[in-house]
Amino acid sequence: MYIVDKLTKDLIEPLVIGGCILGGGGGGSMKSGRELAELAFELGTPTFIQLDELKADGVVVTVSGVGAPAAKNQYVKPVDYLKAIELLESTSGVKPCALMTNENGGAASVNGLLQSAVTGIPILDVACNGRAHPTGIMGSMGLTELEDYESIQVGVGGKKGTAARVEMVVKGNIQSCSKMIRQAAVQAGGLVTVARNPVSIDYIKRNGAINAISHAIEVGLANMNGTTPEGKIANVVSVLGGEIINEGTVSSFELTTIDGFDVGKFTLESVSGTYDLTFWNEYMSVNNHKGERITTFPDMIMTFSEKTGFPVTSSELAEGDQIVVITAPYQNLRLGGGMYNAKNYEIVEQVLNIEILSYIESLVGPKKSSLVK
Repeated sequence: MYIVDKLTKDLIEPLVIGGCILGGGGGGSMKSGRELAELAFELGTPTFIQLDELKADGVVVTVSGVGAPAAKNQYVKPVDYLKAIELLESTSGVKPCALMTNENGGAASVNGLLQSAVTGIPILDVACNGRAHPTGIMGSMGLTELEDYESIQVGVGGKKGTAARVEMVVKGNIQSCSKMIRQAAVQAGGLVTVARNPVSIDYIKRNGAINAISHAIEVGLANMNGTTPEGKIANVVSVLGGEIINEGTVSSFELTTIDGFDVGKFTLESVSGTYDLTFWNEYMSVNNHKGERITTFPDMIMTFSEKTGFPVTSSELAEGDQIVVITAPYQNLRLGGGMYNAKNYEIVEQVLNIEILSYIESLVGPKKSSLVK
């Protein structure tokens, strides 16, 4: 297993590239992630540690960004990342021994670097989920299954002095709090920085996506080490144990930002037929021209530029783009505890009007689709 001992400036590029790939279409842009990581190293030196280096009685806080990648009025400044931590500490009375990101993504994989550089709180080589996911409950590490767990979530964003500014602290049921934070992102122009859900070291050991950041760097290095666009993509397929679905042209591209999410679909026109892809921030499904399901979230589905071999997110695609689509089985990813509950996938079926549960029985067990027939 590939393990990173220390985060350095030289690892920013593989981290954001690998994070973007593991974002599976979501997880934010590499540009945003690169800029934030570079700023973190300008302000100080983020501390990166493994889970077994922490004291058993410590408490870890998740940091993330919540919003729609395609939203045009996003406004979050470096001071807002620190404000979210301060608000969580003052409200909960908890001083975290470490921070962890909610997921992998072009921007998400660098969550916590800036906070660590300024505060000295270390970043864990763990994520709530080792791939990006659309909803907060998927990144809850299964906390929704604990009847007595009270979620505390902080969202900060929007330009100060305007109606868009939000500094929100909410407590209660995880699903309800996550919905309120998502609405705060809408109010703030499309994005808020978030600190949330203090949990114990023992809980993370049992439910977190261990070594998720190291995995992102490993995948990013594989992509960067390719000498041709084809080689870059082939390296990623190899390290993820996946396969190339096909290459072709993006057509019938649709994207709508609804309730803080990018929702859409498009068709891949290839010489051997067409493929229909859906996304809800992240890619959710691929069907062939016969309507047969090829692959389904949380299996990795990702798009790459045919010209450069680098990953392209769902919000960055445009009509006429030449792309390559790959997939890899979820068993080869680092999934957190929130990805094993069938209830967490019902909302995907409802939003996109596609079946999910019947295709992921190996992950969540036999479950009836939530779609109304």
